Amino acid sequence: MIKLIASDIDGTLVRDGEHRLNPEFFDVILKLRQKGIQFAAASGRQWASIEAVFEPIKEKVFYLSDNGAYVGCHGRNLFLNPIHRDTAIELIREIRKRPELEVMAGGPDVVYVDTENKEFVDWIINGYKFQVKKVDDITQVSDEIIKVSAYKAHRIQAAVKGLTDRFGSRMKMTISGDMWMDAMAPGVCKGQAIQVLQDNLEIKPEETMAFGDQLNDIEMLERSYYSFAVGNAREEVKKAARFQADSNVNGGVLKILKLLL
Repeated sequence: MIKLIASDIDGTLVRDGEHRLNPEFFDVILKLRQKGIQFAAASGRQWASIEAVFEPIKEKVFYLSDNGAYVGCHGRNLFLNPIHRDTAIELIREIRKRPELEVMAGGPDVVYVDTENKEFVDWIINGYKFQVKKVDDITQVSDEIIKVSAYKAHRIQAAVKGLTDRFGSRMKMTISGDMWMDAMAPGVCKGQAIQVLQDNLEIKPEETMAFGDQLNDIEMLERSYYSFAVGNAREEVKKAARFQADSNVNGGVLKILKLLL
């Protein structure tokens, strides 16, 4: 029996850059809960952004935000995985040396930015619904840092070339889509966050279903027997998954959940 369903958001539940779910999802998730099946939204997004996407049922889902650095539910942070501060600051300074990149530091409650790019800040506040705090210098923030992100509108992987080699042994670094590079504490990923839920809810991998489309979803799929790549997923993700769903545009995840009901 399936007891836990986890899904990525961008590129899996919605198109990249979109922030609204098909309203039918909310009713389906509530019906799944009535059958004893928990739902977790696993994303590189901040918890506040996930909550905005699932607003009508925000108290009924788990948030595996910041690529697993934050595990919680509505109003409650259950598990937190901060980065070693010196390492986070060193990475921020290296990202700053590449003027084509924007950099953010994620804390437990807010995302810190010090950019003068007002369009970028407006986008993450009004589009992604991040809780953002503008500061003079994010390297001087005293808060814990759970994620460092670099952003470029296109071809992020090429833009951050070399950073993975330099920091890969000290941080978990992943590419999220074509726009984001995220760095977390060593070992932190969506798969590790799924394991935290499984261990605490006493749910086995063979009782878990997961959906994803990008490289940062692979560890989550590996922790789930019923692992699905959506039709628009990268080839690496399709190879890692046992099953394939329809594309995000065609509501692939919703189709599988309705079949499960």
